[in-house]
Amino acid sequence: MKKIISILIFFNLFFFPKFVSGMDANQWLNKEINKILFAYQNPDLPSENKFLMIEQTINNNFAGAGIAKFVAGKSWKNASSETKKEYIKLFKRHLALNIASLMQGYSNQEYKLTNSKYDEKNKVSLIDMEIYSGTGTLNVTWRVKKSKDRHFVIDLLVADISLVVTKRSEFNSMLKNVNYSLNELNKKLIEQNDISYNKIIK
Repeated sequence: MKKIISILIFFNLFFFPKFVSGMDANQWLNKEINKILFAYQNPDLPSENKFLMIEQTINNNFAGAGIAKFVAGKSWKNASSETKKEYIKLFKRHLALNIASLMQGYSNQEYKLTNSKYDEKNKVSLIDMEIYSGTGTLNVTWRVKKSKDRHFVIDLLVADISLVVTKRSEFNSMLKNVNYSLNELNKKLIEQNDISYNKIIK
């Protein structure tokens, strides 16, 4: 159940960039998700092609810079512009590789977008989703914010636990081991990403 949930949670994170209303979001999201999931059901499509589909989606639609900056914590302030740019690129690939790895275990789980509302105070849309499996149902809330006439997922809550905060904790542990040097973290991410990529495409 945990792996099934992870597959759908991470995968759905990257498909909210261009909606106007709640109903439009649901229709568009279902179409985009089904398109990619269909690709993962195709045994003849090479693993590298499947990964490139995910990576392209992240690069085009994911609010990567903002979340990457938050995840980097205090190490962001003292890093150079070039180091920051490289980190954002590596962070996005890190997420794409995570998703591609999880998607290898996909086996036709179902989901449903159930409700959406707008938080006027924080200028954030909240979209509820239910994920179904043979062992039960999980409720997830997506936080979506508009920027320059586009919408991006900025976080999601699973059992009241923030994905972004969880990712920050994970990266803080990695940064602690390199004295909070973003440049040194980049070196580790390059190595980790290469290992993960080779495992996925083989």
